[in-house]
Amino acid sequence: MALHVDYYASLNSPWTHLGAARIEAMCAQNGASLRIWPVDFGAIFPASGGLPLPKRAPQRQAYRMMELARWRDFLGIPIKLEPKFFPTPENTSAACVIAVRETMGDAPAIRLAHRVLKAVWEEEANPAEPETLARLIGECGLDAGQVVALGGDPQWLERRTADTQAALARGVFGAPSYVIGEEIFWGQDRLDFVARRLAKG
Repeated sequence: MALHVDYYASLNSPWTHLGAARIEAMCAQNGASLRIWPVDFGAIFPASGGLPLPKRAPQRQAYRMMELARWRDFLGIPIKLEPKFFPTPENTSAACVIAVRETMGDAPAIRLAHRVLKAVWEEEANPAEPETLARLIGECGLDAGQVVALGGDPQWLERRTADTQAALARGVFGAPSYVIGEEIFWGQDRLDFVARRLAKG
């Protein structure tokens, strides 16, 4: 029996971006369904004992940069280690992703989320700028005007708040997290374990 993966993502996270293509490919290869939840990790971190990046110890911040460089080189994904628009406000792009997910389906929502991440981490673009976000939506094959208007409905940010609380209740504390049933796989460096779990069916 094919499995389902709940994919808790931050639209600011380099780790989410580094795992983006692989989680899609793994699910496709194993016939698993994939649903993205662009939750608010700014709320999740303090509620789960984590710290936002600027408040972490200097040693942890330095190690993060080493790891980003290692994974960039290992995966061949040309991220900028210190992109110009990081962190970028997520509310508008997250609302659009949720609106697309709920009205058009999982695949276009994932496509849009991953396009936003690529813009931040590879292209030094700012998805919080309306013109940039509209361009990214169009590049996903979606109607930019329709999606931007849809995303402006307050219900989607209310839904994001509810999704964030549900993620916390489920035990999610970091991005990205891939949840299969009761199992949580935190971080793109756990994708080998996700692949093994999906292969079991």
